[in-house]
Amino acid sequence: MRRFTIAALAGFACVLWAQAPATISPDAYLAHVKYLASPELKGRATGSPELETAAGYIASQFQSFGVKPVPGSTYEQAFTTTVGARMGSTNRLETNTGALPLGEGFIPFSFSSSGRVSAPVVFVGYGITANEYHYDDYGGVDVKDKIVLLIRHEPQEADEKSVFQGKELTQHSTFAIKAVNAKMHGARAVILVNDAYPHHMPEEDRIEPFGQATGPTDAGVLFVQVKESTAEAWFKSEGRDLHEILNDIDKDLKPRSFPLTKLTVSMTLDIQHDLKTVHNVAAYIPGKTSEYVIIGAHYDHLGLGDEHSLAPSQVGTIHPGADDNASGTAGVIELARWFSRQPQQQRGILFMTFAGEELGLLGSNYYTGHPLLPLENAATMLNMDMIGRIRGGKVYVNGTGTGSTLDKLVESIKPPAEFKLDLSEATGYGGSDHMSFTVKQVPVLFFFSGLHGDYHKPSDTWDKIDASDAAKLLGYVAQIATRLANDSERPKFQRVTEPKAPSGSSSSSGGYGPNFGSIPDFDEPPKGVRFADVRDGTPAAKAGLKAGDILIEFDGKDIGNLYDFTYALQAHKPGDLVLVKVLRGSQTIEAKVLLTERR
Repeated sequence: MRRFTIAALAGFACVLWAQAPATISPDAYLAHVKYLASPELKGRATGSPELETAAGYIASQFQSFGVKPVPGSTYEQAFTTTVGARMGSTNRLETNTGALPLGEGFIPFSFSSSGRVSAPVVFVGYGITANEYHYDDYGGVDVKDKIVLLIRHEPQEADEKSVFQGKELTQHSTFAIKAVNAKMHGARAVILVNDAYPHHMPEEDRIEPFGQATGPTDAGVLFVQVKESTAEAWFKSEGRDLHEILNDIDKDLKPRSFPLTKLTVSMTLDIQHDLKTVHNVAAYIPGKTSEYVIIGAHYDHLGLGDEHSLAPSQVGTIHPGADDNASGTAGVIELARWFSRQPQQQRGILFMTFAGEELGLLGSNYYTGHPLLPLENAATMLNMDMIGRIRGGKVYVNGTGTGSTLDKLVESIKPPAEFKLDLSEATGYGGSDHMSFTVKQVPVLFFFSGLHGDYHKPSDTWDKIDASDAAKLLGYVAQIATRLANDSERPKFQRVTEPKAPSGSSSSSGGYGPNFGSIPDFDEPPKGVRFADVRDGTPAAKAGLKAGDILIEFDGKDIGNLYDFTYALQAHKPGDLVLVKVLRGSQTIEAKVLLTERR
């Protein structure tokens, strides 16, 4: 037989071992999911005592495997964030005909500004400006420094042939966009009629509970809701009929806006935001070098449901978050167990579970700004989010374009025979924690089994988890992590350039509206929109905008938050040249951006 040196034999054995699939126990995996999604943890809302209980559980599991914290730190990395909103002690709405009681008569929105406004009232229909549908409720009326009264929903919503989107509501119907539109037209406050009008899905005449609507931290305008019966009385005093006006708008899509001459309103709103200390949880197996691989997942969910719930009628009920993302968290725990039993790798492995993902990638964003280990030593970040319900064997593996060797690596390791990998999204962007690493130029791979009908609902329960398939996927992730931890060539970060529109395309030939090219940082600055990144080849990149810039003005409109930016961008079309202003350090920089078509 041929003779081998000891070193060669050891190297050969390492290669064989590195290719071997890991064996992950489905039962052990499912036990973590069951606990994290249990009624005891009440949905693990960021800022809740139950999330801290979950953090302690994860840390105790790491400790039980002998996987220690990063040297010089503890298992839990603390950070402070704004969590939720509550009504303060001073919330009043008074009219010249009497006061409305808080709760029964009016309720502020959680993203309303605080302050006091006393002004005349202007009715502005649905409060919609939709240039793409040639519809503008603000046409022909002056609302500067006024209070606007507007209706929930949008015109013709019961008409499948509506120029809006048939019976599908558009983004113009959302509360936050109505608030932004009012602010952009100069209004100081908004009163929304939470109507129960029959052709708007019949419901009882009630007001949405505080805190159930999605919006920015502060919309920059006072914003309350009242019952339809309250608005009807105001219209009757003007000699008008609200239902008749709405029917007329539906017939011809022409605005019926007008000032209410017999009504004045004074409102004082007091919205308080709570700061809470929450924790990422981290453990580390050192390698033979200072480089390392990150295996991560977020462990927070929606608690009892909030504005992100997709079952709004069940807000107040536990949203267990078994797939989102007890499934990924359990995966991190079991991979920590498995690697704790393996020989030392060339590179270390950092196991991370993040808080605050559902509020905007807060935990991972904090970590990349305050890393426990140097980010330049991070070879790749592997993120797992919703891996517990693989259907038809389809598994999404995103981000292969972010590292010079990742596509070949993924192709070289065969997944379980029943799995089909979807590698179509290579950019490393998207709505989960890996994006926080992409924008810091760390290569990423994102493992995801797809959305389903229980997403962000109380029905996302542990009994629907397919632990057997999840364990097989974890075995595959372990193989990839092992290769990343031992291959001599480390992936070099590379940016994925925005694909060019097909030759000869135009705004009339398809597409999805105007493209700008920035990636927002969801941790809001005091004012404006901070760019976490600017994608190569996009209009923003060509105009010289950079990661870290804070957008404060777009085509003459002040930008206070991401909703303002979305509104201002969507008011334009591909081919428009817009002037923007950004803060870059202490400088204010102007740039002209030529919008292209989104693909």
